[in-house]
Amino acid sequence: MNKRLSPTAVQALQEALTHIYWYKGDLKHFLVVGLGGTVLVNRINWDNPKRQIIGDLMEILCGDQEKYLGELRFLMKEVSEFRDFTHLERLEDGKRKAAEARQTVRKLHDLVQTHDKVVTEEREAADRRREEMAKLSGRKAVAAGLDELKGRYVALVINKNTQKRGFELEKLMYDLFRLFDLDPKASFRIIGEQIDGAFTLQALDYLFEAKWAGLVSAKEMDVFASKVQRKLDNTLGLMLSVDGFQIEGIEAHSKQRPVLLLMSGADLMAVLEGRIDFVNLLVRKRRHASQTGEILIEFAQM
Repeated sequence: MNKRLSPTAVQALQEALTHIYWYKGDLKHFLVVGLGGTVLVNRINWDNPKRQIIGDLMEILCGDQEKYLGELRFLMKEVSEFRDFTHLERLEDGKRKAAEARQTVRKLHDLVQTHDKVVTEEREAADRRREEMAKLSGRKAVAAGLDELKGRYVALVINKNTQKRGFELEKLMYDLFRLFDLDPKASFRIIGEQIDGAFTLQALDYLFEAKWAGLVSAKEMDVFASKVQRKLDNTLGLMLSVDGFQIEGIEAHSKQRPVLLLMSGADLMAVLEGRIDFVNLLVRKRRHASQTGEILIEFAQM
């Protein structure tokens, strides 16, 4: 944003100040009020002609715009909005004096409007640049986070310790939820049941369960669905199975009002490789389930 007034704006302000008051006493009173006191005003020789007085004032203000930019902008605004010229119309040849004043004020007003428009456009452009930089920075941070998670996941795939692998998968998913700002909760236990995790998305709470070895059976889906159904109505379940799900379980839970969404290992890899972000994947899964009743649609089918 420009921190100095242009020479054209300074000249327009000087002309308008010269014409809006005929008597030096009226002009002095306006400047004292507008400039917040007599310090600047008293630096001027008021015995000089009015045009010289205004020229001397502008020389002081423009000589150090870093210091007096606020005063200059205040004068620009106040003078450009000047509308009452009756004090000039009462003078001899008052109509001509008032017309000259209106013309100089109108010219200044047009410059101020143009300046304000440019300033607004510059500010909006700067805001857009900051937003884009923030988005770019955010995307880079997410991409870096996904790379780290992908490395951890690949290491788990070759890990032969199934118990440790399942535990590490829960931690990996917790970090994935956190990466996408989903307010995750880590594995917790309530009376009679174990929950691998939970998170919140678009005012819905999700319980999460992760399975690794073998196809998830209908019975395992039943157990998890019962945990979800014991919670409030705005709760859904997300079940991840790296190896997939038995068809019988998918069909059984797709025939009733779904409370589960299913996520495969292929879905997880698509997220970790950045082919789709996790939030978009889950929103599409939920929309598909709402429209069709089918609780599993993989990324490759979207």
